Amino acid sequence: MPFMAITTLHAQQQSGNASYYANNLHGRKMSNGQPYHRDSLTCAHRVFPLGTYLKVTNPSNNKSVVVKVTDRGPFGRGRIIDLSYAAAKELGLIRQGVGLVRVEKVDKTNSYSPFPLPDIDYESVSIGYEFIPKWKSIETPYKKE
Repeated sequence: MPFMAITTLHAQQQSGNASYYANNLHGRKMSNGQPYHRDSLTCAHRVFPLGTYLKVTNPSNNKSVVVKVTDRGPFGRGRIIDLSYAAAKELGLIRQGVGLVRVEKVDKTNSYSPFPLPDIDYESVSIGYEFIPKWKSIETPYKKE
Protein backbone atom coordinates (compact mmCIF):
# COMPACT_ATOMS: atom_id res chain seq x y z
CA MET A 1 0.00 0.00 0.00
CA PRO A 2 1.56 3.37 -1.00
CA PHE A 3 2.13 6.11 1.56
CA MET A 4 -0.26 9.04 1.45
CA ALA A 5 1.02 12.61 1.67
CA ILE A 6 -0.37 14.79 4.46
CA THR A 7 -1.16 18.21 3.06
CA THR A 8 -2.04 20.30 6.10
CA LEU A 9 0.15 22.91 7.75
CA HIS A 10 -0.38 21.17 11.07
CA ALA A 11 1.41 18.05 9.87
CA GLN A 12 4.89 17.89 11.34
CA GLN A 13 5.82 14.63 9.61
CA GLN A 14 5.10 13.17 6.16
CA SER A 15 6.04 10.04 4.26
CA GLY A 16 6.02 9.72 0.51
CA ASN A 17 8.08 9.84 -2.66
CA ALA A 18 10.87 12.34 -3.24
CA SER A 19 12.53 13.35 -6.47
CA TYR A 20 15.38 15.76 -7.18
CA TYR A 21 15.97 18.77 -9.41
CA ALA A 22 17.33 18.16 -12.89
CA ASN A 23 20.78 19.59 -13.67
CA ASN A 24 19.34 21.97 -16.27
CA LEU A 25 17.65 23.96 -13.47
CA HIS A 26 21.03 24.99 -12.02
CA GLY A 27 21.13 28.79 -11.85
CA ARG A 28 17.40 29.38 -12.35
CA LYS A 29 15.51 31.43 -9.79
CA MET A 30 13.47 29.63 -7.17
CA SER A 31 10.32 30.85 -5.42
CA ASN A 32 12.39 32.69 -2.81
CA GLY A 33 14.09 34.72 -5.57
CA GLN A 34 17.53 33.17 -5.25
CA PRO A 35 19.18 31.01 -7.93
CA TYR A 36 19.16 27.24 -7.48
CA HIS A 37 22.56 25.72 -6.85
CA ARG A 38 22.82 21.97 -7.19
CA ASP A 39 25.37 21.68 -4.36
CA SER A 40 23.17 23.41 -1.78
CA LEU A 41 20.99 21.52 0.69
CA THR A 42 17.61 22.90 -0.39
CA CYS A 43 14.21 21.56 -1.40
CA ALA A 44 10.82 22.39 -2.83
CA HIS A 45 7.71 21.71 -0.77
CA ARG A 46 4.06 22.59 -1.39
CA VAL A 47 2.98 23.28 2.21
CA PHE A 48 5.84 24.28 4.51
CA PRO A 49 6.70 28.02 4.44
CA LEU A 50 9.81 29.17 2.60
CA GLY A 51 12.78 29.15 4.95
CA THR A 52 11.56 26.15 6.98
CA TYR A 53 14.16 23.50 7.81
CA LEU A 54 13.17 19.89 7.15
CA LYS A 55 14.87 16.65 8.10
CA VAL A 56 14.53 14.18 5.24
CA THR A 57 15.27 10.51 5.96
CA ASN A 58 15.61 7.64 3.51
CA PRO A 59 14.15 4.65 5.45
CA SER A 60 15.81 2.08 3.18
CA ASN A 61 19.33 3.09 4.31
CA ASN A 62 18.58 5.35 7.34
CA LYS A 63 20.52 8.28 5.86
CA SER A 64 19.25 11.74 6.77
CA VAL A 65 19.85 15.31 5.66
CA VAL A 66 18.51 18.69 6.83
CA VAL A 67 17.34 20.90 3.96
CA LYS A 68 15.86 24.39 3.71
CA VAL A 69 12.60 25.01 1.82
CA THR A 70 13.45 27.51 -0.93
CA ASP A 71 10.95 26.64 -3.65
CA ARG A 72 7.39 25.47 -4.28
CA GLY A 73 6.55 22.07 -5.68
CA PRO A 74 6.85 19.27 -6.53
CA PHE A 75 4.28 19.22 -9.23
CA GLY A 76 4.85 15.60 -10.23
CA ARG A 77 2.05 13.27 -9.23
CA GLY A 78 2.64 11.24 -6.07
CA ARG A 79 5.65 13.23 -4.83
CA ILE A 80 5.83 15.18 -1.59
CA ILE A 81 9.25 16.88 -1.94
CA ASP A 82 11.81 17.86 -4.58
CA LEU A 83 15.39 17.80 -3.31
CA SER A 84 18.51 19.52 -4.57
CA TYR A 85 21.07 17.26 -6.23
CA ALA A 86 23.36 17.42 -3.16
CA ALA A 87 20.54 16.44 -0.78
CA ALA A 88 19.47 13.54 -3.00
CA LYS A 89 23.08 12.38 -3.19
CA GLU A 90 23.39 12.44 0.63
CA LEU A 91 20.26 10.27 0.87
CA GLY A 92 21.36 7.83 -1.84
CA LEU A 93 18.51 8.67 -4.24
CA ILE A 94 20.54 9.63 -7.33
CA ARG A 95 20.54 6.19 -8.92
CA GLN A 96 16.82 5.59 -8.24
CA GLY A 97 15.63 9.06 -9.27
CA VAL A 98 12.56 8.78 -7.05
CA GLY A 99 12.49 7.19 -3.61
CA LEU A 100 10.47 6.84 -0.45
CA VAL A 101 11.40 9.35 2.30
CA ARG A 102 10.17 10.60 5.65
CA VAL A 103 10.00 14.40 6.10
CA GLU A 104 9.98 16.08 9.52
CA LYS A 105 9.91 19.77 10.41
CA VAL A 106 13.00 20.91 12.32
CA ASP A 107 13.20 23.93 14.61
CA LYS A 108 16.31 26.11 14.47
CA THR A 109 17.20 24.87 17.93
CA ASN A 110 16.95 21.14 17.48
CA SER A 111 18.17 17.79 18.68
CA TYR A 112 20.89 17.66 16.00
CA SER A 113 22.78 20.62 17.41
CA PRO A 114 22.75 22.14 20.88
CA PHE A 115 23.38 25.54 19.31
CA PRO A 116 20.94 27.50 17.13
CA LEU A 117 21.66 27.40 13.43
CA PRO A 118 23.11 30.74 12.27
CA ASP A 119 21.30 33.03 9.87
CA ILE A 120 23.84 33.74 7.15
CA ASP A 121 23.22 36.06 4.25
CA TYR A 122 25.85 34.83 1.81
CA GLU A 123 25.49 37.87 -0.45
CA SER A 124 26.43 40.33 2.30
CA VAL A 125 29.15 38.20 3.91
CA SER A 126 31.59 38.73 1.07
CA ILE A 127 31.06 42.50 0.80
CA GLY A 128 34.19 44.37 1.84
CA TYR A 129 36.40 41.30 1.84
CA GLU A 130 38.99 40.59 -0.74
CA PHE A 131 39.53 36.89 -1.29
CA ILE A 132 41.90 37.10 -4.24
CA PRO A 133 45.25 38.59 -3.23
CA LYS A 134 46.81 41.15 -5.49
CA TRP A 135 50.15 39.76 -6.57
CA LYS A 136 53.00 42.10 -7.26
CA SER A 137 54.80 41.68 -10.48
CA ILE A 138 57.97 39.79 -9.62
CA GLU A 139 60.83 39.56 -12.02
CA THR A 140 62.11 36.00 -12.13
CA PRO A 141 65.77 35.38 -12.82
CA TYR A 142 64.89 32.38 -14.96
CA LYS A 143 63.45 33.02 -18.36
CA LYS A 144 62.40 30.47 -20.91
CA GLU A 145 64.19 30.76 -24.19
